[in-house]
Amino acid sequence: MKKVVVLGGGTGLSVLLTGLKKFPLDITAIVSVSDDGGSAGGLRKEFHTPAVGDIRRVLISLSETEPIVQKLFNYRFKTSSDLNGHTVGNLILTATKEITGNLSDGIEALSKVFNLKGKVVPLTEDDVILMGEMEDGEIITGECEITKSNKKIKRVFYKEEPKITPLAINAIKEADLIVLSMGSIYTSIIPNLINKEVINAIDKSKASIMYVSNMMTQPGETDGFRVSEHVKLLNSYLGKRKVDVVVVNNKKIDEELIKKYRTLEQKDPVEIDYENLKDIKVIEDDYFMIENKMIRHNSLKLAFSIFSLMID
Repeated sequence: MKKVVVLGGGTGLSVLLTGLKKFPLDITAIVSVSDDGGSAGGLRKEFHTPAVGDIRRVLISLSETEPIVQKLFNYRFKTSSDLNGHTVGNLILTATKEITGNLSDGIEALSKVFNLKGKVVPLTEDDVILMGEMEDGEIITGECEITKSNKKIKRVFYKEEPKITPLAINAIKEADLIVLSMGSIYTSIIPNLINKEVINAIDKSKASIMYVSNMMTQPGETDGFRVSEHVKLLNSYLGKRKVDVVVVNNKKIDEELIKKYRTLEQKDPVEIDYENLKDIKVIEDDYFMIENKMIRHNSLKLAFSIFSLMID
C-alpha cells in the first residue's frame, strides 16, 4: 500500500483527510501544534502542552466511528464556568496526554477508540511558540497574535528549536508522497517546515512533494498571491527538494461570492499563472464547493486526484 504523509493544520488539513481516508492508502497526518488561541490556547497555558485543537479535527476527519462520537468530540461548552469555550475533544486529548505521559501516546490510545483510517502524529511534544517577523520589522510572539496583527508577514520561526517526534521523521523518510495541505500557509503549513530535522528527512525521502493550492488568499499572509507565489514561498522553506506537483482548482468562482469574500474577509481567488508553473506538474480540476456558506475543496474529488497520481 502506498504511503502518503500530509503536513498541515487547521480546517484545510481536515478537509483533505476526510476524502483521502476513502482510498486504499497508508496515511500519516503530521499536525502543527503552535496554535495558542481559544480552547487549545487555554489548555496550553494551564497544562504546558502542545496545541490539541487541530489534532482533534484531524482525529475526527480520519475516524470511522459513529457520528454521535464525532459530535461529542467536537462539542463546545457554552457556560459561565471555566469550561466555557472548551471542546470535549480538547479536554480528552489533554487528559490522555496527562495519563499516558505524552501527546503521541495519548493520540495512539484514542486512535483505537476512533477506529482511525491512518495515523495522526503531532509535529513535536514541545510547548512551541511561533514567532513572526513582519515586513515592518516588528517581531510578534504567538500564532494568534501573528494572525490578529493584520500586518504582512516576512517570515515565521520558533522561539526555541523544537524536538520533532521520531514518528514524524520516520513517516517522512518512508513516504511515497508528501503533501503540503491547503490552509493558512504561514501559520498551518510552514510551522511544519521550520526545522532542520524535518527538512533533512524530506531531502532524504524519495517521495514526490505535492502542494494543494488554496483557492482564496489569506489576509496578511498571501495578499495578491497567485499559485506560483505560494509554491515559491514553500520552496523557500524547503531544502534541496522542492515542490514537484501542485493541485489547483480551475472552477471560476461566482462574482457575487468573490465580492462577499473581498468585503467581509479581504480574500480574493488565487489565480493560476500557468506561465510561471512550467517546471512543475500541474493537476487541475473543479474542486470548488460551498459548505456552511464557506468556500471549500471537494474532499472526495481532491483525494481521487491524489490517489490517481500515486497509482499512475
